[in-house]
Amino acid sequence: MHIVRVNMSDLTVKTEEVPAEWKTLGGRALTTTIVAAEVNPTCHPLGPNNKLIFAPGMLSGTPAANSGRMSCGGKSPLTYGIKESNAGGTTAQQFAKLGIQAMIIEGIPAEDKWYRLHVDKDGVTINEESEVVGMQNFAVIGEMEKRFGPKVGVMTIGIPGEKRMAMANISVKDPDHKIRSHGRGGMGAVMGSKKIKCITVDGTGAGKVAIADPDKFKKAARVFAKALLDHPVSGQGLPTYGTNILVNILHEAGGLPTKNFRYGQWEHHDKISGETMHDTIVERNGHPKHGCHAGCLIQCSQVYNDKDGNYLTSGFEYETIWGLGADCLIEDLDDIATCDNIMDDIGVDSIEGVVCMGVVMEAGIIPWGDGKGAIRLLREEVGKGTALGHIIGNGTGSVGNAYGLTRVPVVKNQGIPAYDPRSVKGIGITYATSTMGADHTSGYSIATNILKCGGFVDPLSKEGQVELSRNLQIGTAYIDSTGMCVFVAFPMLDIPECAEALNDMVSARYGIELDNDGVAELGKKILKLEHEFNLAAGMSNADDRLPEFFSLEEVPPHNAIWDFSDEEIDEFWNF
Repeated sequence: MHIVRVNMSDLTVKTEEVPAEWKTLGGRALTTTIVAAEVNPTCHPLGPNNKLIFAPGMLSGTPAANSGRMSCGGKSPLTYGIKESNAGGTTAQQFAKLGIQAMIIEGIPAEDKWYRLHVDKDGVTINEESEVVGMQNFAVIGEMEKRFGPKVGVMTIGIPGEKRMAMANISVKDPDHKIRSHGRGGMGAVMGSKKIKCITVDGTGAGKVAIADPDKFKKAARVFAKALLDHPVSGQGLPTYGTNILVNILHEAGGLPTKNFRYGQWEHHDKISGETMHDTIVERNGHPKHGCHAGCLIQCSQVYNDKDGNYLTSGFEYETIWGLGADCLIEDLDDIATCDNIMDDIGVDSIEGVVCMGVVMEAGIIPWGDGKGAIRLLREEVGKGTALGHIIGNGTGSVGNAYGLTRVPVVKNQGIPAYDPRSVKGIGITYATSTMGADHTSGYSIATNILKCGGFVDPLSKEGQVELSRNLQIGTAYIDSTGMCVFVAFPMLDIPECAEALNDMVSARYGIELDNDGVAELGKKILKLEHEFNLAAGMSNADDRLPEFFSLEEVPPHNAIWDFSDEEIDEFWNF
């Protein structure tokens, strides 16, 4: 394994040995370590001193189930803090098999030209690129497949990324030519600032990922895969209904944020529910099960067709459907799917995009429930980079500031997704304290507060929530480092053999001994590095807070309120 360092200032590429202290790191652990070591926390995220880092997970490229995720890291132009975003697709496994432990992109070109990086068994080359500049993502992927064949890996930005909008993402081709996303935090804008339109990956001639103890690995891999299939959430619920199974569950719990977080339930929830989505997909000859990368057993993605049976979108997630549905009051699932498709195509984070759209409606730019208006704003304004498109494309906080609003659901300027923190208090602690800004995946308390995985902590009570969020954030930092999908956490919380098997696979991969204590230490180290970076970047404990309106307004039906003191929130970092 080696490190590839791409310098866009002088257009050079160097291959480096992996430092000894990085040899057993991957994914988030490695991107965070490199950002902490090499990026000045006070640099401008779109300037020459920020770096864009891609690192496959510790187990990416191995036969381990659900291990096909790539981490992308740098300083976020949305939060101005550290960022790690991970995605499925094909490139993580290709990087790992090509022996690339990390690719570090630094500097900014002297000339106003666009470039494409090409990765293959001979290394990385920098190529001028003009043909696909100004194209959106599906067109870019189509052009790259014409040039390099259908198996080429592609990571690309759309026009919002070219124009360096803060909710621009990096879109990744999956095995079925659909799009997955390095979504949160605006890393597409960082890629755009470095004048890289796309990265192509040719895995031809790649080798196998070396495994120090193959027998131990195989045994653990079998136990791990069985646990994924045996657990009711990862083995039954998610494969059948996708993440959108949560609409009815959160409505019932009173934690489904409605009309920009005014209410905890929505009377039309069934129109957008996972059950309705599943039946619609089957009726239209779509695919209710679909994997975002090779080796996925959970298959929580899907292919959603329009009324005529033509492809409309894939990876149709709860957070996106909730945001345009309950939060924006759009009742037509097809309008929501069209918005999802546009966000994939233009390359913007479909969580920031939908939280932002709720604030767009709050501002009166379009009426509540106007699905066609949301389609037009995304396609014609954000997608084309108009003046209004830039205001929206720079995220939820940008719209709130431009229109003088106080009901702006953000933490560290990143939109709050999908779960009301007053009704599900554990996720509120995660939103407040996550180093990434509001991010449900950083410490998914819904598992224990609502789904009762790993025990039960009453979502309406303050008791135990700080400890729950802390433990989940520590564990998630580890999972994000392995290259695993975060949904492996469900069986890991309930089936002890599952967590042991994951540790054994990592141990066998590197020839080390990793137990639960070692996992906890690694997770804590990652969080502390990220927290220290953010403090050095100018943040303080005052940034670990929810917006004021959550503590001023009770949310029905439970009339719950955000009632944590500053001191109680700050207790999170005492580890």
